[in-house]
Amino acid sequence: MKYLDIEEAKLKVMGGLDTAKEISGQPALWIKIFHKLVKEKKNISSFQNLILKNTKKIILTGAGTSSYIGHSVEGAMQRNTGITTLSIPTTHLVSHAHDYLDKKTPTLLISFARSGNSPESIAAIKLADNYIDKCFHLIITCSEQGDLAKYSSKNKHLTLLLPPESNDKSLAMTGSYSGMLLTALLFSDFKNIENLESTVQALVSYGNELLFNKLDEIKKTVSLEFKRAVFLGSGPLFGTAMESHLKLQELTDGSVICKNDSYLGFRHGPKAVVNEETLLVYYFSNRKDVIRYELDLVKSMGVGKKPLKQIGITTKPLDIPMIDELIELKIDQSIDIEEEYLSICYILFGQLLSFYKSIHLKLQPDSPSTTGAISRVVKGVTIY
Repeated sequence: MKYLDIEEAKLKVMGGLDTAKEISGQPALWIKIFHKLVKEKKNISSFQNLILKNTKKIILTGAGTSSYIGHSVEGAMQRNTGITTLSIPTTHLVSHAHDYLDKKTPTLLISFARSGNSPESIAAIKLADNYIDKCFHLIITCSEQGDLAKYSSKNKHLTLLLPPESNDKSLAMTGSYSGMLLTALLFSDFKNIENLESTVQALVSYGNELLFNKLDEIKKTVSLEFKRAVFLGSGPLFGTAMESHLKLQELTDGSVICKNDSYLGFRHGPKAVVNEETLLVYYFSNRKDVIRYELDLVKSMGVGKKPLKQIGITTKPLDIPMIDELIELKIDQSIDIEEEYLSICYILFGQLLSFYKSIHLKLQPDSPSTTGAISRVVKGVTIY
């Protein structure tokens, strides 16, 4: 059996079998999540109706990778529900709850967590319960044994438990990230859940295109000796850029220093990081009104220091001669998915780049930290 074009036995020796399997398994996981949510439609619809009638604010929260989900979801959540939505990490909420939680504003706290055992996860929920007079909770998690899944709030709450295979064994979050992200996006527009099956099928096709037809391009990029990497994304794809930055930095144990930004934001100083040892990754929107800003930034890269390589990911044909490589994801389906759903399939590129670079540096993708400085579940945090 091969995963990511590498024999299973070899992956075991490399210390990368779990990560390879978890990255490869995401398209199948997405379909499974969709059908699970449809099966639980009655409970989810009832909870969502309660939220739509009784809340004025939605907070999307999590720590690390889990917090980046909110950046890809907040626009769609606010647009689809009509409720003011903010993405605020638990790592902000726990230390500065008074800045984000308002006693008199009925609030839904949506918590994302792979294991549900990070100290900040439970602390954030308890703080919300104590600070806010009317607080609701939606918990999206991957482990039924986690503290978050077992938490019983005094307030109305719903727990959406993802399929067991979403609970990644490896250090880096992959299937757990894309699975929780998909769940949140589907929840935001749950009244149309049946009509969203074609969107999920399109995501599967895009994902399989990366996993089976684009690996050679990614491996060629990995063989370059870049020491810096910058990921750019607009709107919901800003969250994808953030997560890609963390994945590559985690799986290379800090050997590759990474940054992320929006296309427009990159002009305001951060562009100075680019040098001849920099890989520049563009996550392109599928919206014409957004792409025009993105292409303007690409053109501006002709001024100043040249990066080692510029590579872009798109689902639309683009003519960009100044980019070294453009990975175009093509599928047979004549469906134009909403921009926010691209954040689910695009992240596979960031995961694959990180996985292969980890191997290229002779690290073990399943546990790349040679000093133990980072771990699967954060430890040593004292909650006061």
